[in-house]
Amino acid sequence: MSVPNSFTSYFANVRNLPSVVAPIAICVKAPDGWTGLHYPKLAPPKWLFWEWKKNHDETLYIDVFTREILQNLDPDIVWNELLVLSGGRPFALICFEKPGDFCHRHLVSEWLRRADYPIYEWTKL
Repeated sequence: MSVPNSFTSYFANVRNLPSVVAPIAICVKAPDGWTGLHYPKLAPPKWLFWEWKKNHDETLYIDVFTREILQNLDPDIVWNELLVLSGGRPFALICFEKPGDFCHRHLVSEWLRRADYPIYEWTKL
């Protein structure tokens, strides 16, 4: 089975994605007006997001997100659900933070890459 490369990015960059790439929001709440795809299984718990906004404790965030979200999901099932959601096209998992900032989408992409799925932060070629 051929696995298409897919990406991560942020809402402000969605307009720069190639038209063949389906943006999929993985945050708790997408921006007002977002009419695109959404995959809430990969969103952090609301309380964790707000706790991180207060104290920026990345260690706590990583521990809780890994334990409460990623360890309860199967990367093969997630990847296949994302492909179905995207209509079989390459997709980009979208959140708010810029590429160099701490964001759960980077944790998700690392988790998927460990399962041998090709997913990388989108950079304009």
